[in-house]
Amino acid sequence: MADSDGEYLDDFSDEEASAHQVTRGSGHATRVSGRGLNVSGRQAAKPKARWEDIQRSWDNVVEGADGSIGSTVVGLLEASKRKRLQRDTTPLQRGIVRNVVLVLDCSDAMTEKDLRPTRYLLTIRYAQEFVTEFFEQNPISQLGVIAMRDGIAVTITEQSGNPNDHIAALEKLRTEDPKGYPSLQNALEFCRGRLSHAPAHGTREVLIIYGALISADPGDIHVTINSLVAERIRVSIVGLAAQVAICREMCVKTNSGDDRSYGVSLNEQHFKDLFLSSTTPPVTHSVTESAASLLQMGFPSRLDENKASLCACHSRLTKGGYLCTRCETKVCNLPIDCPACGLTLILSTHLARSYHHLFPLKNWVEVPWKDAHSVKCFSCVQPFPPVPTEHRKAETEAAKAKEKAAPPSTAPTKNMGTSESSRYMCETCGNHFCVDCDIFCHEQLHNCPGCQSTVFGDEQPEYNGANEDTGNGHMANGDGDAMDTGA
Repeated sequence: MADSDGEYLDDFSDEEASAHQVTRGSGHATRVSGRGLNVSGRQAAKPKARWEDIQRSWDNVVEGADGSIGSTVVGLLEASKRKRLQRDTTPLQRGIVRNVVLVLDCSDAMTEKDLRPTRYLLTIRYAQEFVTEFFEQNPISQLGVIAMRDGIAVTITEQSGNPNDHIAALEKLRTEDPKGYPSLQNALEFCRGRLSHAPAHGTREVLIIYGALISADPGDIHVTINSLVAERIRVSIVGLAAQVAICREMCVKTNSGDDRSYGVSLNEQHFKDLFLSSTTPPVTHSVTESAASLLQMGFPSRLDENKASLCACHSRLTKGGYLCTRCETKVCNLPIDCPACGLTLILSTHLARSYHHLFPLKNWVEVPWKDAHSVKCFSCVQPFPPVPTEHRKAETEAAKAKEKAAPPSTAPTKNMGTSESSRYMCETCGNHFCVDCDIFCHEQLHNCPGCQSTVFGDEQPEYNGANEDTGNGHMANGDGDAMDTGA
C-alpha cells in the first residue's frame, strides 16, 4: 500500500487520474467528462522529470570531414580556457589595499563527500591556492584566516601579508577533523572586532566558505548584519550545499544591494571559480569609500649580510633582509608593516602589480578566416593553422569586389567565444595571438606584448592583418620595421 497520497496517485495512469479530477463551479462540483482530458478538453500533459532534461556533453560532439572529433575536442578545450576571460573590463574605481578575513567552515557538514575527496579537504586545498593567487594579485593587502567549529570562531592566522605563514597554517588543518555546528554570528562578530582596527584607506572584507545549512547563533544575527553595514564591512559567501536565505540577505545588505557576492557551487570546478573570483578587488560603490587619502609607504633596499642577525618580524636569525626607511628595523620579507614604527614597507613592483585592477587589459576578439592572414603567434611564435582552401577562394573573390565597391569593415567579431581560426586579436595594436598567450596575458602579465613593443604616433596605425616573417628571425610590423622576437 502506498505511504502517501502522492505515491498512490503515481500508481495511476494519466487517463485514470484525469477521470477522477473534479472541478469546482459556482455552486456544485462536477466530474470531468471523458478519459485523459483536462478541464479545457485538451490532452493532459505529464510533467517531465528533472533527469529527463539533463544535458550530456557528448551530445555536442560533431564529427569533422575526416570522420574524427579532433577539431571538436580542440574547440571545447579553447572554450574552457576562454571562459575564464569572459569578464567585464570596464575601468572602475577599486580598493587596492585590502583587509580580508577568510572564514572556513570546519563543522560536521564539511565531512560530506559530494565534493571529492571531501568538502573539508577540497576547501583546504583551494584555500591554499586562494592565498597564493590573492597575494599575487593584491601584493600590498592583508589576509587572515579563522575557522568555525563547535559554535565558536577559532583563529588560524592573524592578519598578515606573508602568504607562507597562511599556507603553512592551512596545511596543519589537514590533520584536524571537522566537528560541531558553525555559528555565523560568532564568526562575523570575531571578524568585526579584527577589522575594526584596519585603516580607513583600505577595504574591509569577509569571505566565508559555508558548507552547512544551519547556524548555531547565540543572539539576533540581524543586529550583527546592521553593525557590519555601519562599519562598511563587505561579506561574500560561497555555499557548498544550497542557498540559505540569511546568507543572501547578508551579502545583499553589505554589498550595496549586489547579490553577486553570494554563490553556491555546482561542482569542484565551479567551487574553485567562485573561490578565486574573490581575488579581484571589489568595486567602490559609495562616495565615502571613494574619498582620496594619503598613505605613507617606505621602499627599502635589499640588505646583504655576511653574518646572520635577528629580524623584527619573526625573531629569527636570517642573512639579509630589508631595513625600514624610517627606523632602520630589519625585516625579512616584503610587503609588511614595520613592527617598530608601523610604516608600510613595499617594493615598487608590488605597487605596480596592484594597478592592473584599475586599468584591466581589454578582451581580445576572435579573428575570422577572412582576416586570418597571420602565420605565427606574435608572442610565442607558435604557428597558426593554415587557412582552408575554400576561404582562400572566397578571399580572392572579395578582393575583386573590393576594387569596384567601398571597402567593407574588417573588424573581427566581438562575441566571446572560440575563434574558428585559433587567432585572437588585440584591437589596439592589431597583432594576432594564440589562446594560450591570450590567457597568460590576461591572467598573469596583464599587458599586451604587441602594445608594449609598438610606438604609436599621433594617429592609430591601421591593422593590416599580417605579421610576416622577414626570414632572419625577425617579424615585420605594419610600418615595415623589423622587431626582434628572440628567435
